[in-house]
Order: sequence, then structure tokens, then C-alpha cells
Amino acid sequence: MKKRMRFWIAGLAAAALALQTAAGETAVPVLAGDLEVSAAATVVMEADSGRVLFAQNPDTVLPNASTTKMMTALIALEQPDLDEPFTVDGEALRVEGTTMGLQPGDTVTLRQLAAGMLLPSGNDAAAAAAVRIAGSEEAFVREMNRRAEAMGLTGTHYANPHGLDAPGHGSTARDLARLAAAALENEDFRALCGLEELRLAYGNPPYNRTLYTTNALLERFPEAIGVKTGYTDGAGFCLVSAAERDGTTLIIATLDGEDVIDTHIRLYEHFFPLLARVDLSGYTDGLTVPVVGGAEGEVSLLPAAEPRAALLEREYPELVREVEAPRFLYAPVEEGEAVGRLRLLSGGQTVYETALVAGEAVEAVRQEGGGPLGFLQGIFSWNRTLRR
Repeated sequence: MKKRMRFWIAGLAAAALALQTAAGETAVPVLAGDLEVSAAATVVMEADSGRVLFAQNPDTVLPNASTTKMMTALIALEQPDLDEPFTVDGEALRVEGTTMGLQPGDTVTLRQLAAGMLLPSGNDAAAAAAVRIAGSEEAFVREMNRRAEAMGLTGTHYANPHGLDAPGHGSTARDLARLAAAALENEDFRALCGLEELRLAYGNPPYNRTLYTTNALLERFPEAIGVKTGYTDGAGFCLVSAAERDGTTLIIATLDGEDVIDTHIRLYEHFFPLLARVDLSGYTDGLTVPVVGGAEGEVSLLPAAEPRAALLEREYPELVREVEAPRFLYAPVEEGEAVGRLRLLSGGQTVYETALVAGEAVEAVRQEGGGPLGFLQGIFSWNRTLRR
């Protein structure tokens, strides 16, 4: 196993970078005291980095109603037979609440069921998908909980696939924001959850009908791109939403809130102007790793992702660079080979993270003298390089 090292450099190239809003004006620091949110729990998250910009009881476990269907729909959309027609299980449709209008004997596809969950919030769609995928709701719920654990959603536990109030069923605002960020990486999920309406055909026999979203934010806030509403008597009004402006995506999760659409709009209008996309190339330039036994003594390290991030003005002076890379590499090294990781942190939160890859190929050559002596010469060369 390669030994690895970490080093931190604070404030690298600070004078070379300027943090400004899209209008060219310096951003204003956000103050938590400026915000009062009428919700039991709230999180505002920057999607690319996953860092939390504002939190109010972010880790309190609460009933989360139909925001549950984010996980159900995501699992459904990851199945290999998305567009294969099948007949719904009639027993699965014996569920109360919102519906996409399924009847026993209807022919549907998993993609259509995902649409039925994400637009009209059909409990029937969630139950039908669960039985289709896992054979029973109970087996599917076990998969949901396994998936939540794998995603690090430590405050989330599911008792059903649709979100109706049940003992032990709940989530946190932080977990819901993180789940939404992961789900939006799925192209099918992202496309469906951002639709205000969708025309499709299903039934027995299939016939054309139109599904309408329950998410009024999509109509009222043009930059909104999703995600999922929820309501039960036990959970109150829940909303997980996402919006994109100038290449920056924010995710907001509120549980048991009041005037949730107005609240989310107000939060977006508060935070978007405070964020500016900053060129971080000054923090990614000049990284190298020594190469043992190569035609060149070192290889450059390049970021796999574009070195840009959305930052608050207060975050910029606090930037700390963390590089994880091997102490040395053995030749040959291939161009583009994954070598390490780079993180930029502010206030303990990651604001930018990417893989580091080899910037060029380095061919292997036989060290003069060969054998152990050549190896020691290579190590000596590496030590000198590291100390420069």
C-alpha cells in the first residue's frame, strides 16, 4: 500500500483572487441573526460542496411525509428495466392518501411510477414500485434503509416507501438536503422532479392522461429545478427544493413549516446574492509528486474538476488547502491516472473537492547502476525534491 501524506496551506494565492457577485459588487457576509424561519427544522445547502450555509435544528429527527418518495423514486429510476411494461400488484394499491390514479390490472412502467411519485406524489405509485422491485413493501423498505445507511444519512429511518405517518419513520433536514443533492445527480430524477406537468399513457388498456406537480415553487420561482413536497397530520408541511442561478445550485429543506413556498423563495433570494463563483486555480497550480524510476523526476498533479466554487465573502479569507497524495510514484505513470485528492476548506467545511490526476505520462527507465543502488538513488532524488 502506498504511504500517503496530507499537508495544509492556508491563504495560498489570496492576493490573486477576488470574490465578487455576478454584478461585480463585493458580496455581503451572511448573518444568522438576519433570518427567522417558521419551521421545526431548516437547512440551506450549497449542492456542489454539500456544505451548510444556514441551519436550524438540522439534525432533529422528524416525520418527513412524502419527501420519503425521493428515496423511493431514486431507487426505482436506478433499475435496469425502467421502460418495461408490467401489471401493478392490486394489493399494493391498498394505500390511502395522494394518488396517480392506479387501478388493479393497470399496465405501467417504473419510469411512469417514478413520475407518479415526484409529480402528484402518488402513494399508490410508491407502493407499486416497491412491490415490483423487491417483491414486497417490507423488503423494499429494508433496501431503503440500507441505502440511507450507505449514503451516511444517520438521522433517517424508513417504515414505508411513501411517507405516511408511522412509528420510527422520519428524517432530518440535513439528511433530506443531502439525499436531494445525490438524487439530482441522476439525470432521470432531475428531469422528472423539475416538471410542472407530464403527459403519459398507462392503465388497462393504457390511455393518455396528465400528471401535475404538487410543487408550486416550480411555477412561482423560475430558477427552481425541484424537488419534493410532503404533508401529513404528523409531519406538517414539508418541502425539499433546489434552485440554480449562474451555475450555483442551492438546496433547501424545511420540516413542519409555515408558508413553505414563500419561505423557500425568501431563503433563495437571501443566499444567492451572497455567493459568487470564484476561480480557485491559484490553489491547484504547482502540485507535483516525485517519480521513482522514471524518465522525469516528478509528475504534475491536475484537478479533475474545474477549479471553481461558489463562496461567501467571509469564506474566502479562511480558505485552507488539504492535499492527499502519495509520497512518491513508481514509473510508469499514465496521463490522467488518479493520484490523490484536493480539498479546500473554510470554517471546517469543504467548499471544493476533486480528484487529482497525473498531468502527463512518465515512462519507466532503468536507473544507472540498476538493482538496489538504482532504487536508493531514486529515493534520494525524491527526498531532495520533497524538501525544495
